[in-house]
Amino acid sequence: MVVRMRRNRSQTAKRRSHHAISGVRVSTCSCGALRQPHHACPSCGKYRGRVVIDVVARAKRADNRTARKTKNLEASGKMKT
Repeated sequence: MVVRMRRNRSQTAKRRSHHAISGVRVSTCSCGALRQPHHACPSCGKYRGRVVIDVVARAKRADNRTARKTKNLEASGKMKT
């Protein structure tokens, strides 16, 4: 069965001309790092002047996680030191 009022390629392309991805908008944080608007700063953890993310604790947690993973890999014999 054929669609009666089919759109041709040029009409489809004209409709999709507005679907292009635009660049990421960034603003400058008070610490000087670039961040997305309405998002907490990834380097200092502040949003609207208040600290909402504890960046030091997050880094410590990531270090512990990687240490635990390498320890488990060494114990299983999959990774050699």
